[in-house]
Amino acid sequence: MIMNIKKCNLDDLHTLQEISYETFNETFKAQNSPENMKVYLDRAFNLQQLENELCTPSSEFFFVYFNNEVAGYLKINTKDAQTEQMGEDTLEVERIYVKNAFKKQGLGKYLLNKAFEIARENNYKKIWLGVWEKNENAIAFYKRMGFIQTGEHSFYMGDEEQTDFIMTKTLA
Repeated sequence: MIMNIKKCNLDDLHTLQEISYETFNETFKAQNSPENMKVYLDRAFNLQQLENELCTPSSEFFFVYFNNEVAGYLKINTKDAQTEQMGEDTLEVERIYVKNAFKKQGLGKYLLNKAFEIARENNYKKIWLGVWEKNENAIAFYKRMGFIQTGEHSFYMGDEEQTDFIMTKTLA
């Protein structure tokens, strides 16, 4: 079993779109209407939107590979790219997804550890993320990784307002 991480660039745009659609669908399709899923996927993961995000200086994407196959990805934001103003000393994990076929292999932890490493290299004091209140597996995972719930915010899936828990980890 070989795991590695690669920072994404514009050459990865189509692969990023494919894995974004696939993992978001796998994660949320069962609990959301097809109409709301389509609206969200079309808005969040169209090529122009992803290109804009890839070109944002304070955002970075990383693919995780498992035995040389793209198995998941991570998106982090700092400074003004964060989706909520949490301060200059914080790093946001905006997206962290692993394909269902590769779950339970330690890839989520591997990706999160990459975020911790980047935060420490840049002297950030906290890492935060938003997670859907109904995504119990993810919430349990983040708790195991040292995150605690510190707030909540609204997330729109199409026309449906949902609640995301804001979870934060203070770095030593």
